[in-house]
Amino acid sequence: MGASYSKEEKSYLIKVGDRIRELRTETGLSQEKLSFACSLDRTYIGSVERGERNISIINLKKIAKALKTEPSELLKF
Repeated sequence: MGASYSKEEKSYLIKVGDRIRELRTETGLSQEKLSFACSLDRTYIGSVERGERNISIINLKKIAKALKTEPSELLKF
């Protein structure tokens, strides 16, 4: 990861990633299928789920739409 984050910030990124993974698996999507559905690279989805990326609001919206949920649901953990 290029940026340096505090432990608290890193923990938050991991929680967001875990929540996205949880919703993705509940809907039966692979990372690849999710990536196609939201027009993001599969490796990007993987790095988000591992908490390695500070995801943008626009990409959060794209992922939520592909998961057929609201962006706020991705932040409920």
